[in-house]
Amino acid sequence: QMQLVESGGGLVQAGGSLRLSCAASGRTFSSYTMGWFRQAPGKEREFVARITWSGGSISYADYADSVKGRFTISRDNGKNTVYLQMNSLKPEDTATYYCAAVDRAYYGSSWQSFGSWGQGTQVTVSS
Repeated sequence: QMQLVESGGGLVQAGGSLRLSCAASGRTFSSYTMGWFRQAPGKEREFVARITWSGGSISYADYADSVKGRFTISRDNGKNTVYLQMNSLKPEDTATYYCAAVDRAYYGSSWQSFGSWGQGTQVTVSS
C-alpha cells in the first residue's frame, strides 16, 4: 500500500481559498489514480475529486457537482504529490479531507475502490 500524508487544512472565511497537498510514498506514484474525499460529522464520506494519469502530460480529472468550478485537483508525478486547490469556499465545505490512492487507472467515484488513505486534514469554513 502507498503511504499518504495530507497537509494544508485550516480555518478560512467563506469565499476564501485553501490548497491541500498529499505527499505519497512509493516509486510507482504515476500509475496510481489519486482522489480526495471528505467527511463531515454525522455524514457519510463523499467523493470530492479524482485524477487519473494516462501517460505523458495527460491526466483526467473529475469532480463532485458540489465543488465543480471551485476546486481543482492536480498532480506532480515528479514530486509524488497530489493537490487540491479550493477556491470560493463555503461553510458546507467544512469537513475532514482525505487523500486516497488506487493502484490502477480508475474513473469512478466510489471510496471503496481506493485502497490507500491518508490520516485526513481538517478544513473549517466560517460564515
